[in-house]
Amino acid sequence: MLNYKVKDINLAELGRKEITLAENEMPGLMSLRKEFAKSQPLKGAKILGCLHMTVETAVLIETLIHLGAEVRWSSCNIFSTHDAAAAAIAKAGIPVFAWKGETEEEYDWCIKQTIEGDKNWQANMILDDGGDLTLMVHEQYPQLLKNIKGVSEETTTGVARLYRMAQEGRLKIPAINVNDAVTKSKFDNFYGCKESVIDGVKRATDVMIAGKTVVIAGYGNVGKGCAEAFKTQGAKVIVTEIDPICALQAAMSGFEVLTMEEVAKNGDIFITTTGNKDVINIEHMRAMKDLAIVGNIGHFDNEIQVKALQNMEWINIKPQVDLIKFPDGKRLVLLAQGRLLNLGCATGHSAFVMSTSFTNQVLAQIELWQNHGKYKNQVYILPKELDEKVARLHLDKLGVKLTKLSKEQADYINVSTEGPFKVNEYRY
Repeated sequence: MLNYKVKDINLAELGRKEITLAENEMPGLMSLRKEFAKSQPLKGAKILGCLHMTVETAVLIETLIHLGAEVRWSSCNIFSTHDAAAAAIAKAGIPVFAWKGETEEEYDWCIKQTIEGDKNWQANMILDDGGDLTLMVHEQYPQLLKNIKGVSEETTTGVARLYRMAQEGRLKIPAINVNDAVTKSKFDNFYGCKESVIDGVKRATDVMIAGKTVVIAGYGNVGKGCAEAFKTQGAKVIVTEIDPICALQAAMSGFEVLTMEEVAKNGDIFITTTGNKDVINIEHMRAMKDLAIVGNIGHFDNEIQVKALQNMEWINIKPQVDLIKFPDGKRLVLLAQGRLLNLGCATGHSAFVMSTSFTNQVLAQIELWQNHGKYKNQVYILPKELDEKVARLHLDKLGVKLTKLSKEQADYINVSTEGPFKVNEYRY
């Protein structure tokens, strides 16, 4: 039985110090620990977790345990693990299998260790980011599905997988789409990327952003955050988009909207944010100028056609920063081998914004564990009341004071004096 595998267990003390700092920045999770300390709503839950093993995720893991759960964990990306955080979790006796710089084979091995590494432990819940764990359980361990009450999914790409599985009748457990909670998609995806994309590019290259031409592929919540980030740094930002509404939003926010074919030869920095494949292909890269920087902040590594670069000359500058030399002598700087640059080249989103996402994750796990009987094998979104609860839990930290409606005002718009406001949530 393997209890953990991390880069270096001696990093645990550093990891614990960083976790302590993060706890102060994660008021949602810490509030849930206080609220549910006695009731233990996750008692009996045995959670398989596959989500970036960062300092912030360590706070999520220990919150789940505070609420009664048992957890086995792996990272959902080969470059996203913060080794000190993984060591601290392992030192605390929590099974974790993750280190920065895994191979693809090691990545699969780590997930499998969470599933089968302890023969006396069998999962009954899944917490996923990207869908790899959910897919592996469905395809390789279908016998476990009869005991699993549900899955909560963190990100856009994983949610898309779940919806497809449900449509095709292949989803065998209920799923809660955490990604499309407003306090996730409009916060983690926007504000988190707005800060961490700059952090990743600067740590990787130290390039001056002001005055550069930056191409953002996609103007969803992630693309919006990235575009705003580079704009505030003084870059000229150009957006590519397939959706007419998002394209119109980009134009009305002051961004030029063109096609990748048109802008490939002019851009200095290219960032993909779409969740789709081949957004930047080999022909686009052939057209780029010498030493253009190419990176991705979507979940998977196929937004940039990295496989088409394998026969080029690769010169490693430093971990997760490669110089790709074309036969004609032109060079590109590729970040994190096309994987999440904010986690591969930096440390990902800040703790506060991850608190909003992870508070949704905990609430989703409680809901599925406590009330799984009322859900079919479909994909669900947490109710708006819980979305508002997540937001409220973070207001005091920022010194925010809400205005309260009078009875007359509440009656006038047909809500209670406390809310929640019954309005439709729009995708854009």
